[in-house]
Amino acid sequence: MRFIYTLFIILYSAIIRIAALFSKKAQLWTKGRKNLSKKMELDFSAPFSGKTIWMHSASLGEFEQGRPILEHLRKENPHLRVVLTFFSPSGYEVRKNEALADFVYYLPIDTKGNAQRFLKTIQISMAIFIKYEFWFNYLNELHKQQIPTFFVSAIFRPSQHFFKHTGKWQRSHLQNITHFFVQNQESARLLQSININQYSLSGDTRFDRVIAIAQQAKANPIVEAFANGNSLFLAGSSWPKEEKYLKVLQEEYPDMCFLIAPHLIHEEHIQEIEALFPSALRYSKASKENVLQTKILIVDTMGMLSSLYQYAHYAMIGGGFGAGIHNTLEAATFGMPIFIGPNYQKFQEAKDLIRQGVIQVFENDSQLIGKFKLLNTNNAEYQRIKNASGQYIQLNAGATLKILSKINEYL
Repeated sequence: MRFIYTLFIILYSAIIRIAALFSKKAQLWTKGRKNLSKKMELDFSAPFSGKTIWMHSASLGEFEQGRPILEHLRKENPHLRVVLTFFSPSGYEVRKNEALADFVYYLPIDTKGNAQRFLKTIQISMAIFIKYEFWFNYLNELHKQQIPTFFVSAIFRPSQHFFKHTGKWQRSHLQNITHFFVQNQESARLLQSININQYSLSGDTRFDRVIAIAQQAKANPIVEAFANGNSLFLAGSSWPKEEKYLKVLQEEYPDMCFLIAPHLIHEEHIQEIEALFPSALRYSKASKENVLQTKILIVDTMGMLSSLYQYAHYAMIGGGFGAGIHNTLEAATFGMPIFIGPNYQKFQEAKDLIRQGVIQVFENDSQLIGKFKLLNTNNAEYQRIKNASGQYIQLNAGATLKILSKINEYL
């Protein structure tokens, strides 16, 4: 089975290299792994007598779940060496200069040889995987070398291979994990169903992270001038589908301010948004003066979104018409109604916030307009949602300290 799995990984890598001829993201994925092992060997050529922690995240969102863990480990153990890896360019390209890590890399593709070379080079003392990054050759080599391995903010679903009769090989790797820190009761129940008992119901570290973001949010004079005391609708990590729905809403409410922070900020996509909203202004060209002349502002720079929610009265989070929604907690921590598309089932916080009425799911123009109109004309319900949103964040905080109490036993 390992041979078939590894062959699939190699074929996947080959497909990405072909896609790199047409896709900038695939180009970054491929270029970032070129001569990567040799680069790491050079980086780690000097002797080091301390302990090294390796944290792996699929992308930027998962890293934000791991960040509170790293922050506390760094504070309590300043001499630790931290190696951070990403699978996706959307994580690596944003965090390649991350101050919490000593070294940041793309993860070499998951072959037995790469895993052995990676562990031999870095000489790690502990591995931490975020959420559900199951790379079976790496996990196998970590087990063989008896390196403590943890999964943080893990979440499991019945549809995963582990819980099917054909998933014996995949399940065998879970038995070797030192400890799982799971987000919800369903994940705990699923692990129990396959006799995995080394787990704790710790919750999601993102709650701790978004609370910290809200507390540290910096003022943005341009966006503050843009809103100018008016209601502001923020589209965060939007994709073309959400942007088209946003256009319908904007035509219905032309006096409202719309702040668009797309998931993709390459020039081609920014131009597509400008074609959809001809009166829009780019943030990179905005000043406190000219921003007053438009009702639509496009955020064409990275790393700003989480702090912009402080100015929003409503939010639409992208991804719900694609592979799955992006981070809704960053908006929820500031307290506001949130609109998303129908693909949210993998996200426990979305299901929770839908039950509380904080998140509104829509599938077409009329649903979006109808649900927005109800909230925009009912101040009592708006205030209820605002309060419920903030309370939900506070009630679910604390996962970081629960996780650290266990991890510290192995340092």
